[in-house]
Amino acid sequence: MKIEELRVGDELDYSGEFLVMRDAAQKRLSMMIEKNEELPINLDKRIVFYAGPAKSVNDLFGAIGPTTSNRMDSFLEMLYLKGVLATVGKGKRSRIAVSLCKNYGRVYFLAPSGAAAALAGTILSMKVLAFEDLGAEAIFSTMVKDFPLYVAIDSLGNDVFDTHVK
Repeated sequence: MKIEELRVGDELDYSGEFLVMRDAAQKRLSMMIEKNEELPINLDKRIVFYAGPAKSVNDLFGAIGPTTSNRMDSFLEMLYLKGVLATVGKGKRSRIAVSLCKNYGRVYFLAPSGAAAALAGTILSMKVLAFEDLGAEAIFSTMVKDFPLYVAIDSLGNDVFDTHVK
């Protein structure tokens, strides 16, 4: 997958690693950067999935679904400056986020919303990488196979919500 070749509306089944994180983990990373502290993970060339996994009773992952992405927009440039290639979530992003995708040549993917139990079936493995004390908001390394993605903002700054939604 070459990020720069993807265009709004492209669909793909992604196999590989996601870094799963949400608000609390990004806020902690931001504070560490402000204090010039070493980060507990390398963000370079990674894909960040805005989600919170839920374990089932047998300790497998019973559900994982995207969370609203525009809540994360204040942290997006930080992620891109640290080398993140793309983000995955649900919903429309702010104009600032669209501009950041264009300026840094990055992509925003939509993941199917309302299908958290089905998406859990794409997970091969998941382990905590950082901030275990945050529980479901920790940073997880998540290996997936055939995870469905839809390009919502491409590296040229084209936004599906501007072009396809009235």
